[in-house]
Amino acid sequence: MKKILEYLSPQLAQHPENYASADFRSNPLSPDEIYDAFCQWISSRGMELYPAQDEAILEFAQGSHVILATPTGSGKSTVAVAAHFTALATGYRSYYTAPLKALVSEKFFDLINIFGAENVGMVTGDSSINAEAPIICCTAEILANIVLREGSQAQFSQVIMDEFHFYSDPQRGWAWQVPLLDAPQAQFLLMSATLGDTTRFEKELKERTGRDVALVTSNERPIPLHFYYSMEPLQETVQELINTHQAPVYIVHFSQIQAAETAQGLLNVAVATADEKKRINERLHSFRFSPGFGKVLQRLVKNGVGIHHAGMLPKYRRLVEQLAQEGLLKVICGTDTLGVGINVPIRTVLLTALSKFDGRRSRKLKSREFHQIAGRAGRAGYDTAGTVVVQGPEHEIENRRLEAKAAEKFNGDTKRMAQSLRGKKKKAPQGFINWSEKTFDQLVASAPEPLTSSFDMTYSMVLNILQRNENPFMVARHFLRHNHESPTRQRQLIKKALGIYRELLAGGIVEKLDAPDEYGRTVRLVMSLHDNFALNQPLSPFALASLSLLDRSSTSYALDVLSIFEATLENPHQVLHMQEKKEKSVALAQMKADGLDYQERMNELDHISYPKPLEDILVQAFETYRSGAPWVTEYDISPKSIVRDMYERAMDFSSYVQFYSLERSEGVLLRYLSDAYKALRQTVPQEALTEELTDIIEWLGELIRQTDSSLVDEWERLASSSTEDFVQPHNHVIDETPPQLTDNPRAFTVMVRNALFRRVELFAQEQERTLGELDGAHGWDEDRWAEAMDDYFEEYEDLYTDSQARSPHLFTVDKSAERTEGTWTVRQIFSDPEEHHDFSMSALVDLAASNELGEPVIRILHVGFNHS
Repeated sequence: MKKILEYLSPQLAQHPENYASADFRSNPLSPDEIYDAFCQWISSRGMELYPAQDEAILEFAQGSHVILATPTGSGKSTVAVAAHFTALATGYRSYYTAPLKALVSEKFFDLINIFGAENVGMVTGDSSINAEAPIICCTAEILANIVLREGSQAQFSQVIMDEFHFYSDPQRGWAWQVPLLDAPQAQFLLMSATLGDTTRFEKELKERTGRDVALVTSNERPIPLHFYYSMEPLQETVQELINTHQAPVYIVHFSQIQAAETAQGLLNVAVATADEKKRINERLHSFRFSPGFGKVLQRLVKNGVGIHHAGMLPKYRRLVEQLAQEGLLKVICGTDTLGVGINVPIRTVLLTALSKFDGRRSRKLKSREFHQIAGRAGRAGYDTAGTVVVQGPEHEIENRRLEAKAAEKFNGDTKRMAQSLRGKKKKAPQGFINWSEKTFDQLVASAPEPLTSSFDMTYSMVLNILQRNENPFMVARHFLRHNHESPTRQRQLIKKALGIYRELLAGGIVEKLDAPDEYGRTVRLVMSLHDNFALNQPLSPFALASLSLLDRSSTSYALDVLSIFEATLENPHQVLHMQEKKEKSVALAQMKADGLDYQERMNELDHISYPKPLEDILVQAFETYRSGAPWVTEYDISPKSIVRDMYERAMDFSSYVQFYSLERSEGVLLRYLSDAYKALRQTVPQEALTEELTDIIEWLGELIRQTDSSLVDEWERLASSSTEDFVQPHNHVIDETPPQLTDNPRAFTVMVRNALFRRVELFAQEQERTLGELDGAHGWDEDRWAEAMDDYFEEYEDLYTDSQARSPHLFTVDKSAERTEGTWTVRQIFSDPEEHHDFSMSALVDLAASNELGEPVIRILHVGFNHS
């Protein structure tokens, strides 16, 4: 297939790397030439533009902003390609933005296939690839931060904002609004299937930029939808859809637990044929499934059933997406994240409810939510129509089944039927939000609600504004006075912004200048901040200020720094719930052993929660801090121990998931660990770092990478590859093997030390059975560990496992055999009450096996007194 660049210049088609030096800015193609060239490319692909596509592309080529409000599946991506093409043809840079990194990644690969790797880049919050390319893919937050820092001086001309309805998102809507407020140089393409009334955007874009604005709408879907309301049991509905060739089916749930339960139940349904199962197995040969949920998912996908929700590890979500793209999964059980636009091709959307819990309350679906989800049905190029099915309430379906059986049994005798059903009918579950077929009909006929502003002002936004080569007060004033909020809300944001500024000033992050500089600035960021510095959480400034409370010489200093930053992170409720459950379980067993009666036990349990290190100190410090910073009253600290708990227990990701039964929340845990890692890496100042703290940060980063080789790692590998290596990865299942574990020797050493110390902790608890399970394959079974325990505890009454016991001077590494035999020899000295340090554990570390498994592979050599 010919590359699109050939339609700009035959020479560029042969040498696309020369695009940067092409003279398009001095000699741009005319609007007609751009339109004609793009249409030729479309024809070369055997495609024909829909009327709405044709109108939008022509308007954009003429220089107008375009608001594209057409149904899902109507080819908005093709219009986006035309916008990038227009930028190339006029010598300018274009940006593609979307709400999720996964969606940005998909577009990145798609655009590489169209424009060539040399002309496409991607920028994330952690790294970038080909950042100087004329086409950049990024999340909306990345582009918003560029606008905050550079405004009208930002080097781009065309901006494509996909899934623009995220403008109303309470947490992220600010990022979709910022470019509209202060990028007058940009030509915008705003796209969504559910925009509602766009009058405000049309008026303001015209006023701010002087460009015309074209609203392109269409209610006609290229792939029409058929809507049905089902009162049959879910499994029967699914079987019918499969039998009538309506698969692939995406079953939409509004909780992750329900999605998993439905998927398990579908193992009883004939989903995949023997041939399909064989093809799936062939695709999975290089994929590494972890214990726990990974094994559950492996069994499901081998039977043609997938799961897709935010609680899963990203690698599992991508696996399901890729198998679906290859047509190997007939049913996917997931959550309403489907509506965001991830490329999961499906024919039928099956909604299990028309109500959801939105984080605050249970409510009926909004029109926009319903149409975003329903619009995913129907695959262009495959289906002549899409199907949307809504299941009636489960208790009503069951009651109808009971009524049908009674009618058959009593031959329609209503009196006897009523008697037989008395007490048998199911009631609506507690908290059920009533909806019915009438609700369904109303949603099908309804139009999306108008978009509402969700502008905000945060620490990160203020820091970005302070980096601009302009008077930051004037820049902030512009955003605070011209955003789309009400006057009352604008006044609140002004107070909040002033509070943030004062806090940054008091914290030494910002300083006043004696005189205005060349840009008219009277304040500036302190220059000693390291390159990565960022205040990622609203309370990051408090975390910085709290570091002064710690004693750097304390053995617990590094872990206490962890606790300060963990207290500022958002609570991962699923993890904390399971921690509290474990704490109560352990305490209850101890209370029973101590002979406490039932009421005493219940009273004590009321006071038990998840671990909260430094709680008293941090709560008191925060109250003092808040008294001088009233603008942070909407936030609160939340002491907790997840990273610290994992480190102190010397656990890896899998063992921690197993210990707390977090199989259904692995993605939540990984996301929290990633947030903690980013906060530590970007916010802890250099002067606060110690060797142990640096070791912990390195360990955490490597643990995350080994758990799930993230898109960032994948992108970084691509960035170091040749141009020919930039290929669309959707024709195979990604090999999720992470980078070599031993390539990061510092982090690997911490992991080895943790693996040994985990055994020390089990030794201290006299858990010889668990130790035997760990090391029995290498000769150290339960009995051998028990003998070693007898030797130690005959000499000493206790074995310490505190921070002093983890001291680096009690752990040694001998790497002399690394090159010849591929091993390390390590030794962990036990911390006894007499401080004799004459009992130790030595082991051999197999480096190659560790790389293959993704965690240290240890073979115990000796446990005993040093003289034995």
